[in-house]
Amino acid sequence: MKKQLFLFLTLIIFTLVGCSNDELSDEKPPTVTVKLANETHETKLGTYCWKNGCVDTAGPVELLEGTEPIKVKPDSKITFSMDFQPKPTEFHLLQISEENENEITIENNSFLAPTNKGVYYYSFGVWWMDAESENVSNGDAFYSFSLEVE
Repeated sequence: MKKQLFLFLTLIIFTLVGCSNDELSDEKPPTVTVKLANETHETKLGTYCWKNGCVDTAGPVELLEGTEPIKVKPDSKITFSMDFQPKPTEFHLLQISEENENEITIENNSFLAPTNKGVYYYSFGVWWMDAESENVSNGDAFYSFSLEVE
């Protein structure tokens, strides 16, 4: 719950500080996919602030209601892919399970699936921070997906 509050407050701060940049030319944030082995899966775009304003959605669990989780083996390598320039300058991954919310470390655009069986929901937050103005976001987006460790 603390992590969701942190992400929400971060979004509000970036919205209040500023959120516009000509480099972010598309009307919406780019698509993000997750890859494992030879499979590619799309994530679901959630809350974002982009060139034309902000959109607020439900959290990952509610946003993904009725969708099938991606089935994975324990410790599978999951890699994020985004075909967009410029790349985000900051990113965070929040893992949500029945009992916990944990920040997950991302290395080389990848992380490892949990070792314990179960369904896990994820919120992948990315920010395009302004290079010249501290604490100013030119855009941000949150992407949701779920994994079922078999």
